[in-house]
Amino acid sequence: MKRPHSSAWPLAAVCLCLVVYASLHPFSGWSEPTPPGAFGWALPRPRFQARFDLVVNLLAYVPLGLLLATAWVRDGGGRLVALGVALLLSGALSYGLEQGQHFLPPRVPSVLDWQLNSAGAAAGAVLAVGLDALGVFDAWQRWRERWLLHGHGGGITLLLLWPMALLFPPPLPFGLGQVLGRAREAAAGWLDGTAWDGWLSVPAAPALAPLAPGIELLAIVAGLLAPCLLAYTITRPGLSRAVPLAGGIALGVFATTVSTGLNFGPDNALSWITPPVLPALGLTVGLALLAVWLPVRAAAAVGLLVIATGVALVHGAPSDAYYAASLQAWEQGRFVHLHGLAQWLGWLWPYATLAYLVGRLAARGE
Repeated sequence: MKRPHSSAWPLAAVCLCLVVYASLHPFSGWSEPTPPGAFGWALPRPRFQARFDLVVNLLAYVPLGLLLATAWVRDGGGRLVALGVALLLSGALSYGLEQGQHFLPPRVPSVLDWQLNSAGAAAGAVLAVGLDALGVFDAWQRWRERWLLHGHGGGITLLLLWPMALLFPPPLPFGLGQVLGRAREAAAGWLDGTAWDGWLSVPAAPALAPLAPGIELLAIVAGLLAPCLLAYTITRPGLSRAVPLAGGIALGVFATTVSTGLNFGPDNALSWITPPVLPALGLTVGLALLAVWLPVRAAAAVGLLVIATGVALVHGAPSDAYYAASLQAWEQGRFVHLHGLAQWLGWLWPYATLAYLVGRLAARGE
């Protein structure tokens, strides 16, 4: 049987898109570089740069270099070539983005940023080659063939991205996908000044009432059960599914705790555990254990229903003052470098998973 392409390729594509977004955010205010001679082949060297920015620029490209080199090696390429490909692509991407920042007044292009980005990508690529030399990738392939169905790198990618999506503060625990309001606002802005101006503008709606505890519990269960059912679509039916179930719930709890700690301080890291949360965790575990024997297509069908229900409930959740403050901290404050990475994942993960599950439901020969 032919080995499928490495699941590191879609992860690398996601990482590349997020790097582009974070580098060119806020994608507004484009203008000619000032002074006129500022734009050229040589990038400027900044007079001062905060230590935090230096560390972020170094670490931001480590995952990209790691994933590109991993994908190349896992598809049968040579290790030295993998190093060259990862460094060349990452360095060229960083250089192009730094040049593009000339046209964004809020951003400051820097040769030091490009050097740190390239060094981070090189470190990631070296790490990937080292892991391959130690046999880690071969061990992963054996584990994958034992526990997972053949192929389905898209499902693996979505599962790996789920904990990262939780880092962006949701309106309630595990409640991803609350994006329709912002999408309407963005669309209304695009239509501003056109013949369709005002078509999407609506009067300010009254504040949403807090969700009843029972409804909040159902929303939490749906948000946590969704990755479990996604995992069931790429694993064989049976008690062996308890392994990804336990790992997924542990990762979700950990990511939510980290997100809360980042927003409200380490002392409040567990403040997300409201009265409905613990019963929701127990109910999720019970339902997921009952579903371990579901065939793949049945798991996909149930997953579609669960995610659709969860998204509908999340859009009925109000945004309280603490949630609004956390969003401002992410978008304008100390988390601006993680803004694109976590926000877009938190918004789009449920919809990407819905599309994937539709494909699994329509697949034959499962």
